[in-house]
Formats: sequence, C-alpha cells, structure tokens
Amino acid sequence: MRQAALPRARLDAIAIGGSAGSIEALGVVLPALPAGFHAALLVVLHLPRERPSLLCNIFRQRCALPVREAQDKEPVEPGTVYFAPPDYHLLVDSGPRLSLSVDAPLNFSRPSIDVLFESAADEYGPRLMAVLLSGANSDGARGLRAVQAAGGATVVQSPDSASSMAMPQAALALIQPDQVLPPARIAALLTTLHKEGLS
Repeated sequence: MRQAALPRARLDAIAIGGSAGSIEALGVVLPALPAGFHAALLVVLHLPRERPSLLCNIFRQRCALPVREAQDKEPVEPGTVYFAPPDYHLLVDSGPRLSLSVDAPLNFSRPSIDVLFESAADEYGPRLMAVLLSGANSDGARGLRAVQAAGGATVVQSPDSASSMAMPQAALALIQPDQVLPPARIAALLTTLHKEGLS
C-alpha cells in the first residue's frame, strides 16, 4: 500500500467511481464520514440501466451526511453525497453545478466514471480528490489521469482488497496515484483530512 503526502489545498469535492464490488467498499467509506464534512461527494457506480437505483435508500440510513440522487442543473452543496442516476452521465459544470447527460456510453458505461472525473477536474483542479474503487473494466483510469494533470489528488483501492481487480489495475497501469489503499484506510484518510481542515 502506497501513501503520499496529504493534499495541500482544501478539497471542495471528492469524486468516487466504481463498478463490481464497489458498493461494499462504499459501505465502509461513506458511513465513516462525520457530520460537518466540508467536501461534496460525487459518486458514479455502474448500475443496471433498466431499473431505479436503490443506492440513496441504502446509504441515507447509514450516513451522517445528506444523501441524494443528482438532479440536472442543481448547485453542488458542501457536505452532501450525490449519486448519479442510472443511465445518465454525471458531470460538473461551472458554478459548480451538476449536469446530467444522455451522451453515448463510454467504456460501455453510462454513467461513466471518466466523464465525472474529467469534468470535475476541469471545475475543481487542485481542490478535487478522485477515488477509484473495485470494478471489472478500465473506466476511471483516464479520468484519474485528468485529475492528476489538473493538480488534484488521486486514490485507488488496492487491488488485493477489491473483489474485482480490473478497474484498480487499469488505473495503476496508467498512472502512479497518490494513494493505494483498502477501503478502511480510504475512510481513515478522509476523516484525517476533515480533522486537518482539508475537507
């Protein structure tokens, strides 16, 4: 497990992406975040397109932070968890505001992690952390590279802690992230950032 220095800029957003096995990882990370956590959390998971998501119902009961499904054009509020709805890309526009798109799937996925990470990198730059979790394809690797190029912090779930290793491995083949950690250590990192006044 690799660890680098904490971000120097205060984080205004944490973008999180994952696919197979990522709900279990999120179940460790999100409930650990305290009320008063500053950064907004923008979450894209690969979900079946044909039925409603139950993620908000699952996590609303377990989290100290407000949890909701992202709505098109709504302002991003600090300390709020936003889940991308099924079959829509989630982007961040200037403001910052959320935007939903029905553009073609990327990496066979809509919502796409790359789409979220790249748009969030454009808006937040060094005030962004991107976290890539367990998953079965390469979505998210290119987006992490964009976050890194914009000066943001990058975290990848350690492959040996992921039930589907392909997504973390694809990211590690493309970039050297700031942190490679299992879910419990990702949760600890975010709570440390909060205590340090960085999130």
